[in-house]
Amino acid sequence: MSTSTVEAARPGLEAVLKELCLTALAGLALTVPLVAYETIDAAGGLQLASRWGSTIFIVVMLVLGRFGIILLRTPGRESWVAIGGGIAAAIGVLDLFRDGMTHLLGIISWPAITPTYTLSFLTGVGGAILAIRAIVQVSRRNSSTTKADRDARAEAIGDQVRKLVKVFAAIAVVFALTLPFLPFSNRYVIDVATLIVTYVMLGWGLNIIVGYAGLLDLGFVAFYAVGAYSYALAAQHLGISFWLALPFAGLLAASFGLILGFPVLRLRGDYFAIVTLGFGEIVRIVLINWYDVTNGPDGISGIPRPDFFGLASMTRNGSDGLPPFHEYFGLEYSSEHRIIFLYYLIVAMAALVALFTVRIRKLPIGRAWEALREDDIACASLGINRTTIKLAAFGISAAWGGFAGAFFATRQGFISPESFTFIESAIILAIVVMGGMGSLVGIAIAALLLIGLPEVFRDLAEYRMVAFGAGLVMIMIWRPRGLLSHREPSVLLANRPPPGPGRPSTRPVAAAGEAAE
Repeated sequence: MSTSTVEAARPGLEAVLKELCLTALAGLALTVPLVAYETIDAAGGLQLASRWGSTIFIVVMLVLGRFGIILLRTPGRESWVAIGGGIAAAIGVLDLFRDGMTHLLGIISWPAITPTYTLSFLTGVGGAILAIRAIVQVSRRNSSTTKADRDARAEAIGDQVRKLVKVFAAIAVVFALTLPFLPFSNRYVIDVATLIVTYVMLGWGLNIIVGYAGLLDLGFVAFYAVGAYSYALAAQHLGISFWLALPFAGLLAASFGLILGFPVLRLRGDYFAIVTLGFGEIVRIVLINWYDVTNGPDGISGIPRPDFFGLASMTRNGSDGLPPFHEYFGLEYSSEHRIIFLYYLIVAMAALVALFTVRIRKLPIGRAWEALREDDIACASLGINRTTIKLAAFGISAAWGGFAGAFFATRQGFISPESFTFIESAIILAIVVMGGMGSLVGIAIAALLLIGLPEVFRDLAEYRMVAFGAGLVMIMIWRPRGLLSHREPSVLLANRPPPGPGRPSTRPVAAAGEAAE
């Protein structure tokens, strides 16, 4: 890049000052109402205490970070940003572990630069991100490869990743099957794994309507709630066992999916999403106000646990005329037997969803969903009945949500409308989008990250949600189409031999919905 080009690319001083002033004003507008004051307990009751030091520090860090981004726009200034970001990261790390280093190393304590531990963490993370971005930008500029070469290299790497997906999936299956017997496994680990697999199953269910059919559903939690309440009510009022209520929960949720599908068949895009969001809220409000049936906000407790396929009870002394599980198999009693059984139950249910999804994607209805996702009008021009395939997507996706809801009810033993808020739909949708719409392995990895990481960082108290948000931001920046955005075509073009004597000339025909991303 010539010197004249670099000079032209540099922003003027007036523009830089204007942008920094706007950043400072926006920072003040956001931090003053949220950070500047806090309520504290005092002798006379709650009182307001000012935190102007933290407020000013946040605004200064925002301005410095914005200045670093401005410098990155000008070639040749990346080294300044890398040094500044490294210093900020070092300050954040040293302040974050200041007390621990003083205690362990016996060194003299130094005054903290950041006002709170939260700001220490954010300063370190923000500085590290700026430094890494500057280094990457320098390496790209100094590289002699062209954009075409970089794209080809990225595609080659993508091919290698796709080849490793099957190996990763096999390893994940083996790990899931042996998890309860691994040395580090305990009740807490199994509980967290059960929660993760539940969200994997929910993500795979929502993937049918969002990933394959391309319909943005923001009310999937409604089907989850229908499945949970259908089993809870059937068990309490009719005495139906879990195994008999499970298919009923799925069918009832599928019926609700068809009921929702009919009114929204003509809607697209944002309008479709708004209607599904409203449907989810309607179900939650009904659960809260229909007190005679659902017990309202008090919820339903004492939901029966599932027995071992009608052969043994998972309780210590047995129930309903069934012997206890440990006596039936000649084992010593352990409270973890029920936990392990529930874990394997949700793993089996999730595996059933995966096998069904892989199979149906290769069937005509699966290819019709993909055609609908790619182009609604072209799908109709091919003679595909959009009404039928949309209703099928709604019904099948809702059924899997109902199955997961029934399992959630029997695992928790208590459900209430607060368990089925909009945030649950948002989390499930985030799992599908971040994993890569249509990618089963990607959705499983996203569920592991979004559900497992907050549990891993639970000991960090307020920092765990910061880590959760930072993970979302980084994935959206570096993998905007999802962790595994590439999907193999459901049907590949056939490689047929050239025509010869006695062999008619044929041409391979691509299946509907075939699209390589």
